[in-house]
Amino acid sequence: MELTKINGNTYYINAPTNIGVYSYKNKNCLLIDTGINNSAARKIEEVLKENNLHVKYIVNTHSHPDHCGGNNYFKNNYTGCIVYTSEKEKLYMENIELRANMLYTATSPKNLSDDCKDSNVDYVLDQGNTKINDDKFEVFDLKGHSPQSIAIVTSDKVCFLGDALYSGTILEKYSFPYLFDVGSALISLEKIKEIDADYFVISHAEDIVKKDDIIELVDKNIDNIKDYCNQIIELLEKPLTKEELLENLTILNDLDIDFRQYHLNYSSMSAFLSYLYNKGKINSSVENGRLYYYSVND
Repeated sequence: MELTKINGNTYYINAPTNIGVYSYKNKNCLLIDTGINNSAARKIEEVLKENNLHVKYIVNTHSHPDHCGGNNYFKNNYTGCIVYTSEKEKLYMENIELRANMLYTATSPKNLSDDCKDSNVDYVLDQGNTKINDDKFEVFDLKGHSPQSIAIVTSDKVCFLGDALYSGTILEKYSFPYLFDVGSALISLEKIKEIDADYFVISHAEDIVKKDDIIELVDKNIDNIKDYCNQIIELLEKPLTKEELLENLTILNDLDIDFRQYHLNYSSMSAFLSYLYNKGKINSSVENGRLYYYSVND
């Protein structure tokens, strides 16, 4: 791991979850996301110390553990460290069990629980321009992957997108996207095209995306979502339960799943069904104790 300059005072640390770093003149710095746990946070800290940087601020793009799991380490080891995120992500970060319980729709089994503890959020960020230690940033509401994920753009015109956009590599490996709200995700993807930035950092990607390439990647993400919508509508020409539908999608797309991934996909399946149901593309019926979904002819 190393600190790589993007532009001006804006850097990133290439890691399983890419970490944004904005450096102030006094060598304090702002982190954008903190990795999955204390071990990841220590590795980030080593890189920062090599560059004489001191963590003062943290902005979390959203509440998933691989983005905020290192918060407590920095809060506990850097006196006065201040954490920012959006209003709804704050709720999940301060009650971390809610995500696993949401996936399971009840108290979750232990192998679904996240290896992460509650972490306090000091301030809520709203969409629009803001200042952190008198330096200007712009915040964008890009909900869809999670209830209220955000992107943040530094004054160096570098945008940190979190998981609002997937890299081509991730789309190939995990083509079925993990989404909380499909409709909002599609709106957010279109919004990314309008963000005034020269460089875009995706949380799970090897390379920085330049402005000239962002629209093509956004369209690839949109097409992937629409492809799954079309697959679902086609499969539901024959009534299927949610589990039967997920089984068909898993086989058709050669999705690799284990216990945890199954529940992530099952949750995302719910988001797709909700979207298509609300759009009037599918309907449902209950027969013999089973809930079936089926396509609606226009």
